[in-house]
Amino acid sequence: MRRVLIVVSVVFGVGLVAFVVAIALVVSALTAPRDESVTAITSTPVPACPEVDPVMVGDIEVPAGPVAGYCQDRLVNAAYIMLAARAQGIGEHTQAIGVMTAMGESSLRNIDYGDAVGPDSRGLFQQRDNGLWGTYEQRMDPYTAATSFFTKLVSIPGWKDLTPTQAAHAVQVNADPDHYTRWFPDAEVVVAALSG
Repeated sequence: MRRVLIVVSVVFGVGLVAFVVAIALVVSALTAPRDESVTAITSTPVPACPEVDPVMVGDIEVPAGPVAGYCQDRLVNAAYIMLAARAQGIGEHTQAIGVMTAMGESSLRNIDYGDAVGPDSRGLFQQRDNGLWGTYEQRMDPYTAATSFFTKLVSIPGWKDLTPTQAAHAVQVNADPDHYTRWFPDAEVVVAALSG
């Protein structure tokens, strides 16, 4: 009986210590100073971005990053999407829809390959080679691909009343209409950061 009591005491003591440590870690995380530009809630892990100088894409200054988990090479593509939207008079909310869509399709990479569903898909938006999205060169040009995306979006009746993922789905016709939902908060962070 005495051995059982000793074992229970030791296990309870270890459990109590683990509980106290866990509480201390939570309190520490909640009270630690934060850099809001880095700690935005994102669905993408925060990478270690190369230390590079900001670059200009049109009138948008693109930092080294990370912004919402994206480094400069991908933020440049987001800037091209924003510029294409602005050229059509499209505001920041809808710019974020374009950025969200490219996040969901290519992780903001201008990729030169498709997938099992669309082996002919290319670019930021994974646009198909079906004549609707232009030539290979146009689909691989971030600005032109984004222009095609927004041109199609604004031609959809009632597009302004759609949720972000519904709007993206109406253009992209993804198998899952809710596919893009998880990227919208990150897209808003990126658009806000690049808008200055």
